[in-house]
Amino acid sequence: MRVLITGMGGELGTRVANMLEADAQVDAILGIDLDPPRRRLYRAEFHRVDPRNRERMDEVIRGFEPTALVHIGIYEPYARSSPRAAVARTASGTIAALAAAAEAGSLDRIVVRSGIEVYGRRRGSPVRPDEGVTPDPSTPFGHSLLHAEHVAAETGRALDTPVTLVRFAPLVGPHFPSPLGRLLRLPAVPFSVLADPPFSVTHQEDAAAALVAALHAAVDGPLNVCGPGAVTASQAARLGGRVAVPMVGPVWRSARLLAELAGAPVPEHVSELLLRGRTADGSRAIEVLGLHPPRTTHDVVRHLYEWGEIAYLTTERMEAA
Repeated sequence: MRVLITGMGGELGTRVANMLEADAQVDAILGIDLDPPRRRLYRAEFHRVDPRNRERMDEVIRGFEPTALVHIGIYEPYARSSPRAAVARTASGTIAALAAAAEAGSLDRIVVRSGIEVYGRRRGSPVRPDEGVTPDPSTPFGHSLLHAEHVAAETGRALDTPVTLVRFAPLVGPHFPSPLGRLLRLPAVPFSVLADPPFSVTHQEDAAAALVAALHAAVDGPLNVCGPGAVTASQAARLGGRVAVPMVGPVWRSARLLAELAGAPVPEHVSELLLRGRTADGSRAIEVLGLHPPRTTHDVVRHLYEWGEIAYLTTERMEAA
C-alpha cells in the first residue's frame, strides 16, 4: 500500500503514521497538514500544506499516487483552528484530497475520521445511536463531519472503492488538542443541574488503532468507536479533583464566557454535549475490525488528568550528577 495521510501533523495523524511505519504491508507513506508532525518519523514523507491551498494539495497528492487514503484532516473548532477556519479547512481539504487521490488513478480504499456528532442531539433523537441511525447533525461541527462523509462516499461510489467512516466519540487525552479536554481540566467544571447527562469519549491510542484496522479491513460504511461506559460532567470533575459547578438557564452563557477567558472556549458541539449528553453504540466496530475492547470512558477521563510532576534539580543533586 501507498498510504496518504491528511492531518498527519496532529497527535492522531502522527500516531497513525508511527503505526503504519511499522507495518510491513505499507510500502510508502505521505502526510499533509497545516503543522508538522509531533513525533519522530522514519519512513513517512511530510509536506506542510494548508488544506485550503487546493493547487498545492493536488500537486503533492498526484505525484505520490496513493493506493489508500486515511483522511484525518478534520479540524475541530477550538482544537487547532478557530471555528470559521476549522470549517473552511475541513471542507476544502476534504474536497481537494479526495479529488486528487481519485484522479491519481490507483486508489482502492478510503478511511475517514468522523465523529458521533453527526447523529445530533435533537429532541427525540436516539440517546445511544448505532450505525443504522440516519445522521441528523445539530451543531456546526456535526454538519462539517457529515459533509466530509458525503464527499468521501461520493468518491467511493464513483471509483467503486470501499469507504470506511470511523465515527469517534470525542477524542481527549492529556496532550490531545480538544475543547472538551481543556474544559474538563479547568479548576471548576460547569454541569447542568437539571440533567447532567452522560457522554462517552475515546482514547487517542484506541482511535489510532481503529483507523489502522479500518485501513486493512476496507469495510464499506460507518463504524462507531467509543470508550465503553459513560460519565457526566460532574463525575468527570470529581475524577479529576476539580470543583463541579452547577449551572442552569441563562447562567450557561456566563459560564462559556468565563471558560473562554480561562483559555478553554466552548464550541456548540461541546455545549450540546454538556446539556444533552453524547453516547453511541460502538459494539459493531469491535467485531468488524477485530479490535480489543477500547479503554473505558472512565479510564480515558482518568488519563486526561494525569500530568507528570516537575522534579526540580537542586545544586547538590546537579553536582552529584
